[in-house]
Amino acid sequence: MGLGSNKQKLTILYTNDIHSHFEMMSNVAALISREKAVAGDKAIVLDIGDHMDRASVETEGTMGQANVDVINLTGYDAITIGNNEGLTISYDVLESVYAGLQCPVVCCNISETKSGKPPSWMKPHVILEREGIRIGLTGATAAFAGFYQLLGWEAGDPVQAIAEQVRALQGQCDIMIVLSHLGLTIDKRLAENVEGIDVILGGHTHHILEEPLMIGKTAVCGAGKFGQYVGRLVMQRDHAEDRFTCIEGSLLPVDKNLMEPIVEQAIMKHHELAREKLTEAVAVIDRSLPIHYEEESPFANLLAQAVLQHTDADFAIVNSGQLLGPLPEGEISTGMLHGLCPSPINPCVVKLRGEHIYQALEESLLQEFSGKKILGFGFRGYILGGLAVDGLKIHYDKNGEPYRKITHISMKGQPLEPQREYKVGTLDMFTFKIGYESLSLGKDTVYMLPEFIRDLLRSELSRPGSLEESMIPRWIS
Repeated sequence: MGLGSNKQKLTILYTNDIHSHFEMMSNVAALISREKAVAGDKAIVLDIGDHMDRASVETEGTMGQANVDVINLTGYDAITIGNNEGLTISYDVLESVYAGLQCPVVCCNISETKSGKPPSWMKPHVILEREGIRIGLTGATAAFAGFYQLLGWEAGDPVQAIAEQVRALQGQCDIMIVLSHLGLTIDKRLAENVEGIDVILGGHTHHILEEPLMIGKTAVCGAGKFGQYVGRLVMQRDHAEDRFTCIEGSLLPVDKNLMEPIVEQAIMKHHELAREKLTEAVAVIDRSLPIHYEEESPFANLLAQAVLQHTDADFAIVNSGQLLGPLPEGEISTGMLHGLCPSPINPCVVKLRGEHIYQALEESLLQEFSGKKILGFGFRGYILGGLAVDGLKIHYDKNGEPYRKITHISMKGQPLEPQREYKVGTLDMFTFKIGYESLSLGKDTVYMLPEFIRDLLRSELSRPGSLEESMIPRWIS
């Protein structure tokens, strides 16, 4: 027997942050099939979360069932959840759709508030076997603790939770892999501080690591976003007592000419079913509501009204960029509202001083803000857009100097006082310093889940007089 006969190899194929880009999923599946055929039985396929995104018609119309079917047909061996699964799809719906999942969901830092245990469909770790190689898997997702608590879950410290799982699996497996929907900064911290991890497959921050980042003996990886790449790692050990090491690592660009017919057929079927589901009429309106991004418009006013009605605040502030087009006259369907307001963004209430409101509203009058392109934190629009309000009257001079255009702001006929605190209904996105950063300077924030702002629009459309109100100017030049 030659020395080479003891060598063991394992190929790891992984995806992350596909975000319901169904147009790429058949191509991804075809590439995975090709790579598995080369690796034979010594391959595993993993997804690192945010496979689902309710901005997609297929996910919205099937509440994630389309994603689960694609995961099954592609042949994934394990997945973890991202914030898009955990925070935008209700517990009951996740339990229902994941009941049909043919692979485990691995995540160790989420538990039910009532029982203190993980939900029935989630495992803190699993051990898979390939040709005698025991593969330990654990995973964790970004701990938006305040949001998870509102949904009846507890999100624990992911680094601590992963360290506990790695310790628990020591001696039980030959290779230790972490599915980390935590972002590159935390992945680096894990590699530096937690002994015994061979591979960290990362997501959440959409980082592209064309080759694994080696930190000590740990390979840190990330395959970008939207199904543009499939990550591929080859791990090898020369003798049974050796540790597995990474001998190859790359990102494989997904070829749009490759296609997996069975996955393509499933996606087409789900697309039709979702479209049909989203044809439900929610309102019939007798006028169209235009949208503008650099000046006041009725549709953006309607969104501000919807937030004020829901939050019962002193006044409401929203950005017009949440709305991707005008609301047409006639029948309005759930699918139309989804198409016009796809962002999985929730309303919230925050206490803000008048001076912070003044700053945001002054910025709203500047093209560098209203026309700014932004990404992430739930936003699925194109540009930020100006601010729309309900409950305020703003007098301004559009030819005035930047940050000195507003001459007067009033609420219920009284001047807005710079040092006074106000209860403001707004969008969770702003609390993360996205867009108009002064809106993140408040306190006592109350996030309101599970409603998305398009759900609030639906309610507002059925409120008598709401369309007439949306036509009343709040910005007076």
